[in-house]
Amino acid sequence: MPRQPTTTEIRLKNISTCVAITANTLDVLVNTLNISSLKAISNTIHSLLKMMETIKQDKNDCADLMEHIHQLLNAIIGVYIKSDTGAELPPSILNQIAKFTETLHKIHTFVEAQQSGSKVKKFFRQGELHALLKDCKAGLQRGLVFFQMRRTTDILVDVREMQNQAQLRYQEVLDLVEIMSSSDSTSSVSNMYSGSYTSSNSISMLPAEPKIFYGRDSELADILKLFNQGTPRIAILGAGGMGKTSLARTALHHEQIITKYQSNRFFIACDTASNKVELAGLIGAHLGMKPGKDLTQAVLEHLTTAPPSLLILDNLETPWEPVECRKEIEEFLSLLTDIASLALLEAARKMFIEITDDRHSMEEVDQVLHLTDNMPLSISLLAHLVDMEDCSTILSRWETEKTSVISEGFDRRSNLELSISLSLSSPRITSIPHSQDLLALLSILPDGLSDVELKQSKFPIKDILGCKTALLCTALAYTDDHKHLKVLVPVREYMGRCSPPTDLMIRPLLAHFHELLELYVAVLGKESGAFPIARITSNYTNIQNVLQCGLQLDHPDMAKGIYCTCDFNQFSRRIGHATALMKDINHLLPSLHDHRLKTYFLTESLQSFRFYPISHPEMFITQVFDHLKHLAEPVLESKFHNALAYYYYQHIHDMPKAMEHCQVALHLAQTNGNYKQECAALMSLSWIEWLGGNYNVARAYAQEAQRLAKLSGDLFQEAIGLYYEHKCQQVLGDYESCILLCTQARTLLGLCGMFHGGLNHHLGNSQAGVHLLKSEYTEGHLILSQILQDVLGDQNPYVYGLTLASIAELEVLMGSPTDEIQSKIDTSKAIFERQGHKRVAIFTLCYQAALNLREGDMSSLLFRQCLRSGWGNFADIVSYCFERLGDISCWEGSQHPSSWTTVFLAHAIKENQRLEIHKALQFLGDVFLKENDEATAVSLFTVALEGFTQMDVHRSRAQCMIRLGDIAQKNDDFLRALALWETARPLFERSSQVKRVYDIDERLSGIGEEVKEQHRMNLIHLAELNAPVGKVEDVAENLSEDGLEEKHIGLA
Repeated sequence: MPRQPTTTEIRLKNISTCVAITANTLDVLVNTLNISSLKAISNTIHSLLKMMETIKQDKNDCADLMEHIHQLLNAIIGVYIKSDTGAELPPSILNQIAKFTETLHKIHTFVEAQQSGSKVKKFFRQGELHALLKDCKAGLQRGLVFFQMRRTTDILVDVREMQNQAQLRYQEVLDLVEIMSSSDSTSSVSNMYSGSYTSSNSISMLPAEPKIFYGRDSELADILKLFNQGTPRIAILGAGGMGKTSLARTALHHEQIITKYQSNRFFIACDTASNKVELAGLIGAHLGMKPGKDLTQAVLEHLTTAPPSLLILDNLETPWEPVECRKEIEEFLSLLTDIASLALLEAARKMFIEITDDRHSMEEVDQVLHLTDNMPLSISLLAHLVDMEDCSTILSRWETEKTSVISEGFDRRSNLELSISLSLSSPRITSIPHSQDLLALLSILPDGLSDVELKQSKFPIKDILGCKTALLCTALAYTDDHKHLKVLVPVREYMGRCSPPTDLMIRPLLAHFHELLELYVAVLGKESGAFPIARITSNYTNIQNVLQCGLQLDHPDMAKGIYCTCDFNQFSRRIGHATALMKDINHLLPSLHDHRLKTYFLTESLQSFRFYPISHPEMFITQVFDHLKHLAEPVLESKFHNALAYYYYQHIHDMPKAMEHCQVALHLAQTNGNYKQECAALMSLSWIEWLGGNYNVARAYAQEAQRLAKLSGDLFQEAIGLYYEHKCQQVLGDYESCILLCTQARTLLGLCGMFHGGLNHHLGNSQAGVHLLKSEYTEGHLILSQILQDVLGDQNPYVYGLTLASIAELEVLMGSPTDEIQSKIDTSKAIFERQGHKRVAIFTLCYQAALNLREGDMSSLLFRQCLRSGWGNFADIVSYCFERLGDISCWEGSQHPSSWTTVFLAHAIKENQRLEIHKALQFLGDVFLKENDEATAVSLFTVALEGFTQMDVHRSRAQCMIRLGDIAQKNDDFLRALALWETARPLFERSSQVKRVYDIDERLSGIGEEVKEQHRMNLIHLAELNAPVGKVEDVAENLSEDGLEEKHIGLA
């Protein structure tokens, strides 16, 4: 008789059934509306359900957990159904969903440990599993409180009712999907943050072609004619609203331009640049140049020497107009071709009628158009007014308004401003008074606002979407390709002068961005982290401008603004550059009496040291310690000590000091039970030990950090731990494990939305390093070239320089042209010296020394200088120099001492560097061969060859085979020499050693007669020994010309 299930087992099965139904409902939301914040929940739930089928232990606890999970899933689905912003929820709710996701990951770890024969249990120490269960239950309880959920009735009794409720909820979701799918606005919202959209003022993208555009055929033809004559630099100049952007966008999308330039078309909005340096940096970023402090000259040189491309600078007048900036920017303008003012009277009538319909007197239309000076923005504004009123009313109002500005001078710009003023006083705007407040706010938001931001920012406006409609109907605002509500630059400038936004409008948006940045910090490294990253990116310039408003003395939100700026800077650091707003906070510090806020800011400043060096760092550090005396926050203190450790090892290169602060950070985190900060301290310890050459210790720290990251559900920290372990395994010679660790880390980065961040580039660089060590130079070069393309627009000079230097290292070995390698070395060296990165700057000198050696410069001075610079701090630099100094084959014809080889071997053994040990044995074989001790040389080459074969290092294997083959040939063992050389040939091909392949072919072509002679001698010898006739005949047959060449030489 089969065993009857227990009450607990029945309960677990029933609740799992209900969770499965609800999970299917969740999947509809995830898959149909592409809600990234729910993908992690869906994946984890399905994995949990599968494990519940084979659970062996703690079934009652598992049933409790699943019941609470079911309640929270229903609550979250309900929030989406009731949301008035569709798939986009406020940051406060997303924060709770992120916490639920984190709890789910912990539950997943706990349930996995209950499986029979589970490997996960080995990660837990005594008592940790019980603590994890307690943490899971507490996390679920906090979620139930937030969503105001009460415990359901008995699951055994009400399972059918729960299934019916789940079915109803499923139908509600289907209804929501149908509504959102039928709405252009909401469907656009659901896709807006999918990862493809970024701030239009931060990253290069091409705008859409204008929808209304008439009468520009002659001007457009002139521009196209210039492009046919060469690669001109053209400026379309004129006052705001004249249609410069429309003309440029039309040219940009012209078939002739697309055919000629294809992807080499750049549209740059210059209105966010405030001076020459920022303008040059903005242009350089879009052109794909490496970032720098001042790219002025570099941009000019690039435009002079670059291949044909189309560069459009939109709103260049914005940074040029301030008197203090005009002189330094004019050098750019002198290189641009001036375009005369445009006469578009006939075009204006067509555009006017397109907007108003053909129902007005042409005489009155011409009178209104005369007022516009043919400026398209004025035409659009007045046309929309005429469409709502009539021509005579507008003409009357114009005369009234014009009187107030005559005394101040009247010009074309005045006409535009009058058009704006008339629009603001139109019935459409005055009937909804807050629409002007919204317009004023938009004047400081170059990225515009989506409907999500409009609804979630809690502005003090009753009908904000009505205000939006009023602005659109009067053409004072427009929506871009991503459905963001935006304002043209002339309108933004007018509002900035005449009606800037009030704090009443700015403060709600500051609070909204603060919540968004707090969410980013909270979910950093989690699967749900992709959502805030996308929203912050799409509002990048907006956030900067809003923060600037809050960073004022005596501002009521000054403290919030500082916290927000620190979190924004953390975001900026992770995409490769800090924000200059951090410098604006320094003058506010004396007025602050908040020790925690000051510590928070100073810690973030220390972490930004490589972007903005601190003038008196020791005094700065003392200040933080003074603030910490007044606080009892071990987590914040641990974060500071970890930042201080980074400062000491990265910038001061004081490893003992760095290690000391790491240990303090680790102790504080462990005392407080904060896994995240404990992970951070362990990572720092791992890196310091790696730099010091203690690879096994470094690996142990990295593995412990991974264990804690897994316990806390922090995918990003786990990925960092995998990266550090990968670096250790790389030095220890386990290349197969290296590739696997890289793959695992990249998978985790994809899950937490950080796949395109700096860590992924470091992983790519490191993976290319594995290919280099295995002498798979082509594969490594391909990876590095892709990274170089990816980081061009990211303004990440460190990764750019590191990648450029790594390519130079590879190309030295591949035999690439000297001038190309030299250019890469010079560029990367300048980047690292400018930023104070001593270790990688020394490495560029190492690559310079290697290039010099390849080109015949037998001076070892530069290698020895690098060796001294790296000694005691950077074990990898020491190893690199020892390897080159110890390879006597590179120093032929010089008086280079062979003692370097012995020193290299001793160092490699001390550091337990597997590849380097075998290379040192190979080099030592060369030393003994040079001294005519062939027996010892053969032994050393054989041992080295076995090691290289195990590690699959192609070039070094082939080098050993060449040497052993040469020795065999010298001893008349031609068949062995032939076999070794033929085996070495494809290995040299695999490692892109064209010259060495040619050398082998020369050897093979010259050995034929020697092999024949050896066969004849064998024949004679067999005959003398009275060998069987058949055997002698076989050997004789093999002496035929064709048979010998095909079978033994392989040259047919």
